[in-house]
Amino acid sequence: MLNVDNIQFAFNGLRILNGIDLKVGYGELIGVVGPNGSGKTTLLRLISGVVKPCGGRIHIDGEDLSVMSPSRKASYVAIVPQNPRLPMGFSVQELVLMGRNPHLNLLQSEGVRDFDISRQALELTGVAHLADRHVDTLSGGEQQRVVIAMALAQDAPLLLLDEPTSNLDLAHQVAIMDMVRGLQKEKRLAVLVALHDLTLAAQYCSRLLVLADGRGFAEGAPCEVLTVENLWKVYGTEVFVLRHPQGGTPVILPASRSNVPPMTI
Repeated sequence: MLNVDNIQFAFNGLRILNGIDLKVGYGELIGVVGPNGSGKTTLLRLISGVVKPCGGRIHIDGEDLSVMSPSRKASYVAIVPQNPRLPMGFSVQELVLMGRNPHLNLLQSEGVRDFDISRQALELTGVAHLADRHVDTLSGGEQQRVVIAMALAQDAPLLLLDEPTSNLDLAHQVAIMDMVRGLQKEKRLAVLVALHDLTLAAQYCSRLLVLADGRGFAEGAPCEVLTVENLWKVYGTEVFVLRHPQGGTPVILPASRSNVPPMTI
């Protein structure tokens, strides 16, 4: 579905990404992890077409992203940005319906199909009961669900999420990731999510791309790439790697004292 081939990006002469490769198929939930400044957000912006690479190619269903029209890109890719600023004064229903804008011609009004798709997006994300509420009255977790509903209303097969659990408490983090995984399976979406929380990424993603200094440091199953040695090289800190009681995925804990050797349990 998505094929990122040797993608490169520079800004003001500074190389941000240098030779990133990635493939994401339909029905996959893939995570992108790495320290601050490693290029996670930039990679998602490149795939969404917001910015253009200075080298390499991005293909979606065999089509070159660089020659797609804006409307064509929107038919393939929906993005949930990090900490989105929602326009105040709109109801949840009105905001989610905005996700249909890429499918409308200039001055064209929404039709029955647009309302049906937006209504389904509200139901899939569990916020249909909030349809008439103004977005500024919602909690952080509710607002994040609404933003994802808006992206789903775009009806694109590739969903990009940039730190969807940032600034959310533990319960809402799990609720959001449970919802994303459910949508990925139910609608067979290709989902690429950038996450800071390595334990959360390991729990929900079947495969991880680890970025470091703008390069792909490692890629594979969470248990293969989230090792003590790799995390020391990428983050420069000692960690403990345990096993999650549900599924055995890696649980990453930072070492609190430098004289305690890292270990895998």
